[in-house]
Amino acid sequence: MKTYFELSIKIYPYVDDEYITTKLWELEPEGVYENDIKQSFDLYFPDKPNLDKVIYLLNELKTQNFIAGFEYTLSELEEKNWNEEWEKNLRVIEISDKLVVKPSNKEYSPKDGQIVLIIDPKMSFGTGEHATTQMMLKLIEKYINPNDKVIDVGTGTGILAIAAIKLGANFAVAIDNDEWVYENILENLQNNSIENGKIQVLIGTSDIVKDTDFDMIIANIQKNVLLEIAEDFKNKVKDTKNTSKVLLSGILREDENDIINHYKTFGFNHIETIYQDEWCAIVLNK
Repeated sequence: MKTYFELSIKIYPYVDDEYITTKLWELEPEGVYENDIKQSFDLYFPDKPNLDKVIYLLNELKTQNFIAGFEYTLSELEEKNWNEEWEKNLRVIEISDKLVVKPSNKEYSPKDGQIVLIIDPKMSFGTGEHATTQMMLKLIEKYINPNDKVIDVGTGTGILAIAAIKLGANFAVAIDNDEWVYENILENLQNNSIENGKIQVLIGTSDIVKDTDFDMIIANIQKNVLLEIAEDFKNKVKDTKNTSKVLLSGILREDENDIINHYKTFGFNHIETIYQDEWCAIVLNK
């Protein structure tokens, strides 16, 4: 009988972090399961993974202070459809009275006025499960204006760009530097009946977008990247006093002031911060 390899990685302290998950995908597994019960990240491979590469990546995360320590076990087990097993754990999530996120394989009868986002994550981040995604969806709902032009940096599944359009934005750019998100986003656009031309999907970093008239910038990515691209965001946001908004998350509570103070040096004002679990999401304007 055909077998597969399960690499179970425990990190200390354990945190369900999208950046860590994204880095683990660099090991090229067929699936990554965030196992909150075991407090581990379980990776699945058809062949024995290169453990030297695993150790190097984990030590890199340790050096960058994303983790304090780690341990791992490798097991050879009977094969099963792990994508199907993982999809069983996805659920319908009511983000607010207005916004609901659901996978395509789950049924949901929306209440009057509700907007349902149909999101299948495949290998991309952005299912609605994570606190940072939930906060960003709430902030988009609060701050989006009719006919806004939006850019979603680090789009993953495209969930935030799709939400912006369904909430009234006129146009969105959804950009990510991981090539494997492209087909996933297109599938999610189709599932959500997004009109052609409403969302432009790009692979790369935000500096390839030259437009300077965005009404809203959305970025749910890790702190280091948010600090690096602050000046780029300054150049992209529409230069209209107090109307354009920048929504940032992927930020731990203890890093809130670092982000706010850094963005202030580029002419941004702090509007509000919301919190969920150990995370926060920040609203700025220019």
